[in-house]
Amino acid sequence: MGNEPLSGPLAGRRFYLCTPDRPDLPQFVDACIRGGVDIVQYREKDANARAILKRGALVRDVCRSHGVPFILNDRPDLAFELGADGVHVGQEDCPPAAARRILGPNAIIGLSTHSQDDFIGSEREPVDYISVGPINPTPTKPGRPGVGLGYLRFAADQAAVPFYVTGGVNPRSIGDLLGSGATRFVAVRWLTEAVDPYSHAKELRRAIDTGRPSPKRD
Repeated sequence: MGNEPLSGPLAGRRFYLCTPDRPDLPQFVDACIRGGVDIVQYREKDANARAILKRGALVRDVCRSHGVPFILNDRPDLAFELGADGVHVGQEDCPPAAARRILGPNAIIGLSTHSQDDFIGSEREPVDYISVGPINPTPTKPGRPGVGLGYLRFAADQAAVPFYVTGGVNPRSIGDLLGSGATRFVAVRWLTEAVDPYSHAKELRRAIDTGRPSPKRD
């Protein structure tokens, strides 16, 4: 199933950062990786191509310095120009098969899924992983309801490729997510809203690795 041990570029990679642009972008990504993030996606929905190439190159270079895969959101053409390790696409973006033709057989191709129908459709696509979620509603996906733990359990039972859980991932939610079959996690706000992203990454990494939620903060 999709949570079996892997070989290849995703082997052992359980802690996925998805980040928008920000003024301290390279410093932020570096801190998160040093704290335990082991795969990074740059996701900037509203920028033009020139800006994505310029800012994405900063993320790419930090990732390369740490040996961490760099994924670009939505745009396989720009991922190719950047020399990214792969691209992540949504249900209404460039089809994974087209992304594969652009980026080649060795690229990492990811696909968002939000329902059992999406999941079933993903089985026909040339993807290396899927995302499952958002488990809980999140401001990063405005207007999209949470899919709940039921869909996570379905994915854990059925997935033939690795999957990463999205939506409300933090050290206190890890227990329920692990208990429902998740082993790989996408963090957004837990890191992007942190005053100290390095410490937040370490805390979440510890919870992922030990399976024990962190104590509730005062």
